[in-house]
Amino acid sequence: MPSSNNIIFIGPMGAGKTTVGRALASQLKWDFVDSDQEIEARTGANVAWIFDVEGEGGFRDREQAVIEELTQRQSIVIATGGGAVLRPINRERLKARGTVIYLTASVEQILARTLNDRSRPLLQTDDRAGVLTSLLEKRDPLYRETADLIIPTGDGPPREIIAQVLDQIQSKLSDSANFK
Repeated sequence: MPSSNNIIFIGPMGAGKTTVGRALASQLKWDFVDSDQEIEARTGANVAWIFDVEGEGGFRDREQAVIEELTQRQSIVIATGGGAVLRPINRERLKARGTVIYLTASVEQILARTLNDRSRPLLQTDDRAGVLTSLLEKRDPLYRETADLIIPTGDGPPREIIAQVLDQIQSKLSDSANFK
């Protein structure tokens, strides 16, 4: 476990990172930041526009800078974008500067959760299921490599996932204390 007390959520779009992260931060009385929303606030443009104008590389540069900055804070809950793990430097920063939790979701769950969402540039296609399947195949190993904990989001309410997150973090802390 890292020395920082930050909690960082990773996983695919629609897995519940922002919903669970915001609720957990409220419960802990910590700050919450969604890295994609932070990028939008700083640029005054939405993620889809940044992808259109700067390409994915330009967006990933902005994402890397935001992750670098946010992970240096303390007592913060961060929800990252689904592709934040693509760059090795981001994976390194996330692992070193917080407890990283991979929220998993099936393609079917993600499709249902993002059905009417037009703000996700990678899903602006006729084959949403194919795109999601491909993204998960590529990114799942990176999520697993980066994560301290893996928690399926399922169909339960956020409070159940938060309870599971807190239980697993406490269990990890107890386990690591026993080995010192």
